[in-house]
Amino acid sequence: MTPSIEIVLRHDRLVVGAGLVLVAALSWIYLLMGAGMGMSGLEMTRHNNMAMMAPGTWNMAYIALMFFMWWIMMIAMMLPSATPVILLAAALNRKSLAETAPYGSSAAFAAGYLLAWGIFSVVAVMTQWGLQEAELISGMLRSNSQSLSALILVIAGAWQFTPWKHTCLRHCRGPVDFLTRTRRPGNAGALRMGMHHGFFCLGCCWFLMALLFVGGVMNLYWIAGLAVYVWVEKILPSGETLSRLMGGLLIAWGAAILF
Repeated sequence: MTPSIEIVLRHDRLVVGAGLVLVAALSWIYLLMGAGMGMSGLEMTRHNNMAMMAPGTWNMAYIALMFFMWWIMMIAMMLPSATPVILLAAALNRKSLAETAPYGSSAAFAAGYLLAWGIFSVVAVMTQWGLQEAELISGMLRSNSQSLSALILVIAGAWQFTPWKHTCLRHCRGPVDFLTRTRRPGNAGALRMGMHHGFFCLGCCWFLMALLFVGGVMNLYWIAGLAVYVWVEKILPSGETLSRLMGGLLIAWGAAILF
């Protein structure tokens, strides 16, 4: 590769990285502003244990509001840990198509990844609706049932030990083989690859996201804590060991609440 191409590659990755940082930052700002819930994220975090807000009326407007709250929350939490993979996909695209800037395919890959979490957000909204109708979570979107909290903690902990969890985690920790072996050309191919990777990431983390019902869906401490944990689990060399350790802690916590 010529020096000029190497300079362009570094520039391309800088542009793609800056775009991802901007999207993640805007998502966090949206959460800090309260995601349309009527009070700021900091206020909701501060009053997380209080029944200050009545549950919303489940009409189409409220469903749309909850969907975008969940989806933008997933973008804020998951995009930082997915950034290295998206940058790697941009670099591989530059090497295979040196004359074409990777902005389009990188955006398509990122869009596919986030679309997978959009599908998860639909499921999360339907779950929230059912839990609120059963009066198992408060208007602050936090479990008010010890049994529900214990069940979520135990199942989330048990998931950390399953082969499905570790297959997905290994994929997220080492995506090079996936990006090279299953490469698809064009923006449509990048979109499909992004969704494919997103579903693996979803399989790795979906039960951890359910923990938001325990700590409060709009509790910024829980949101940030889970985002950091997901990032560390994927980055650290001992990520799989950390995953099992977290599983044991969650099970013990759930058992302590229950018994």
